[in-house]
Amino acid sequence: MHSSAVFLQTLALVLGTAALTTVIFHRLRQPVVFGYLIAGLLVGPSVPSPIAADPGIVHTLSELGVILLMFALGLEFSLGRVLQIGVGAGLAALGETTLMMGIGFLVGHLLGWTTIESLFTAGIVAISSTTIISKAFVEQRIRGRITEIVFGILIFEDLIAILLVAVLTAVAAGGGLTPEDIGLTVVRLATFLIALVSIGLLAIPRFMRLVIKLGSDETTLVAAVGVCFACAFLALSFGYSVALGAFIAGSLVAESGEGKAVEHLVHPVRDMFVAIFFVSVGMLIDPAVVMQHWVAVLVLALVVIVGKVVAVSVSTFLTGKGLGMAVQSGMTLAQVGEFSFIIAAIGLANGATRSFLYPVAVAVSALTTLTTPWLIRAASPVTLFLDRKLPARVQTFAALYGTWVEQMRRDPVDVTERSRTRRLMQVLFVDAALLLAIVIGAAAEIGRIGPLLERWVGIDESAIPTVVTLGAVALSVLPLVGIARTARQLGYALAIRAMPAARIGLVDFAAAPRSALLVTLQIAIMLSIIIPLLAITQPFVTATPGLLTLAAVVLVLGVAFWRSAQSLHGHTRAGAEAIVALLGEQMTIDTEPDAVSQAMAKIDLVLPGLGTPVAIQLGDGSAAIDHSLARLNLRGRTGATVLAIVRAGEQVLVPRGRDVLRAGDVLAVAGSAEAVAAARALIDGDGEIAKVPNGQ
Repeated sequence: MHSSAVFLQTLALVLGTAALTTVIFHRLRQPVVFGYLIAGLLVGPSVPSPIAADPGIVHTLSELGVILLMFALGLEFSLGRVLQIGVGAGLAALGETTLMMGIGFLVGHLLGWTTIESLFTAGIVAISSTTIISKAFVEQRIRGRITEIVFGILIFEDLIAILLVAVLTAVAAGGGLTPEDIGLTVVRLATFLIALVSIGLLAIPRFMRLVIKLGSDETTLVAAVGVCFACAFLALSFGYSVALGAFIAGSLVAESGEGKAVEHLVHPVRDMFVAIFFVSVGMLIDPAVVMQHWVAVLVLALVVIVGKVVAVSVSTFLTGKGLGMAVQSGMTLAQVGEFSFIIAAIGLANGATRSFLYPVAVAVSALTTLTTPWLIRAASPVTLFLDRKLPARVQTFAALYGTWVEQMRRDPVDVTERSRTRRLMQVLFVDAALLLAIVIGAAAEIGRIGPLLERWVGIDESAIPTVVTLGAVALSVLPLVGIARTARQLGYALAIRAMPAARIGLVDFAAAPRSALLVTLQIAIMLSIIIPLLAITQPFVTATPGLLTLAAVVLVLGVAFWRSAQSLHGHTRAGAEAIVALLGEQMTIDTEPDAVSQAMAKIDLVLPGLGTPVAIQLGDGSAAIDHSLARLNLRGRTGATVLAIVRAGEQVLVPRGRDVLRAGDVLAVAGSAEAVAAARALIDGDGEIAKVPNGQ
């Protein structure tokens, strides 16, 4: 049989089987990506079948899929788009990927895998799947604010993944894990990226604008794909992954300002080759290997689901997105996909990992792909459940935290304040770098330090590791204390922007909410320093000392947070009393909405930290009438909280779930502007609340 016939037969088998499985999975309302994996399993060598595709041809075609997939992702990464998404998404992505990498590396070691294999495992579990989530959102018709938050995090995750792919490619190709090797790898990568991006920015955007002016879709498509494959080949020539080159090509084309037009043309071609890519992944699944390592598959799948839900939820909440949006984001991003395959393939192709890791990664992705639609659908009920079960003081904090972050972002920062913040961040960086140098230096240079100690001090050779470890711990105390102190100073500098301190001699009414915000910011800053340090140092030292340090920090700051949350709850109750008194007085004088709003605006002057409470009156047609607050679950569904209810002849302070709303009630609602707007829309709705079962 001629090679052209073999190629045609393989292509027919792959696309035909993929078409059949994707139709079935689409009818079953399951992720079609999983259908592609099943198609690969059916035409692959591991399952006895009358149909079998040529692995070499499929692998070559799948490389095209990887290149086009990364190119399409790069088209979304113009500098303007990244700046538009904002710092919050970047911080959330950095925080959760770092935590997941640290957990992944630790689990790899606990499973008895090598350091390199554990490093690749860290990369495999860290990055969520843009492809799977995009398809899930389309299939479930999910739109709105949650999509903006999730895709914002995904964009920065993909950027992190591209750097991971580049570094792991260099490590797998022969780079070691010593500080010198890693430093050299990073310098080479930075040099390559700077050179390629600098030269590309001068030529590619101009070239693409000239091509698009010709008005020919065919010419535009051919030119864009040509740029894509040229950059992919250039990256491969310098020892990096084709995915890196294709991604950079996409981002350079996006800088032309015509990224959307090019993406529209590339999309059908990309989808076909991406389908082949997922089929090729399925072909490499060996059920026997998966069954042999089923414990690892289940453990890593659990790590991805639980770890991602917790890490993304916490990181997103700390950026001020609210409890509901944070939990929904975490449950949406609890899977791994295309980057996991690419990372596992890099290790396998270069012999850096044993052959079992690839099918294990695919099996983990398959499991988490199957659970993704269920988790997305369960996000709202889980959010409502969590909100009901949280302690009252934590509920109050969760509802108000978003308003504080909103205030920090809104208030202008003067030059002096900006300079002080920058200086504190520099001090944090220096202390973190010093701590990193002490830990890695002690681990890397113990072979040189040991003989010196033995010769100078006469220490027995067997005691040298203990002595060096104790010495490193002692030296680490100073930068650790510095990090804690600077984190508090930086937290205070940020908190004071949201709630300025009272002038000397006056009562500081904002002390309680500012204290809660300060402790939270200190926790966030400390974790953002310590968790990356743990992730970076894991290949060099055992994780136990770092984990104990992290546990101690979380315990101490957790106690401080619990106390501040209690003070905040008391502050909120006092605010509710003031609101009730003010509203009651105003309603007897003037019930005009403008007059009530002006009265509510005074509360922030008297008791700062409650945001700007808004009065929402239940009209005769309100969907919330005759519903209890537990059934309405305003806080769980919108992030806003009801501070008080004022009605004729009755005033309710900090109402409970069993309190029933009546026509004419005035609700004092606090929260971020977005949360309050959502609460108003829910209260003024047309019956949606009635669909929610009792208790929700």
